[in-house]
Amino acid sequence: MDAIALLKADHKTVETLFRKFEQAGRNARKLKRKLVDQMVRELAIHAVIEEQVLYPSVRARAEALEEDVLEALEEHHVVKWLLKELEDLPPEAERFDAKVKVLMENVRTHVKEEENGLFPQVRKAFSPQELRDMAEALTLAKRASPTRPHPRAPDTPPGNLVAGAVSAVLDMGKDAIRAARRKAEGLSPMPATRAGKRSIPKPKARPRKERDVQQQGNGSAQEMASESSYLM
Repeated sequence: MDAIALLKADHKTVETLFRKFEQAGRNARKLKRKLVDQMVRELAIHAVIEEQVLYPSVRARAEALEEDVLEALEEHHVVKWLLKELEDLPPEAERFDAKVKVLMENVRTHVKEEENGLFPQVRKAFSPQELRDMAEALTLAKRASPTRPHPRAPDTPPGNLVAGAVSAVLDMGKDAIRAARRKAEGLSPMPATRAGKRSIPKPKARPRKERDVQQQGNGSAQEMASESSYLM
């Protein structure tokens, strides 16, 4: 696989997510939130690897494509801000669907311009072996890429290489916390006790010393719960 094929495969993955979102029902909020989370991750990674590998290579090799690359960078910038806003926007929000629609329109326009304009020119400017080497560089960049949008970060070398490495580490922690939070939000509440059901007898009074030990244990549990809530 060469660089063009790899990037087109990314485009196809994102388009599949877009279509699933469009086919989701009006009230399929959990599904839409899951799809948007996937969009955020896929597009954040894709944008970074293009900015770190593809665009600098094109600018160094083909001066005639300079304006195309600069326009692509600006399109990335717009998309990153939309992704940033969608990261924590609840699917119940009035403008959630509208914001996703604008995101899809921007990305589809960008993909069309790349696949019909930039990519054919890149294939002419680089040899088949160079494009295969570029694909390896893109694959390596993916493994160390941030998984979240960072619209304020530099998008050209050398600044984006340094910022990308730092952001990738920070994103790993944020992703873990978000995954735990999403899982917690999906848990069903404990069923309420039905009316008329026999009440559980109260435990017998314990000696004072044993009660003190239990209270200390409960205090530690409450502190841990408070700390976990803060992190989430």
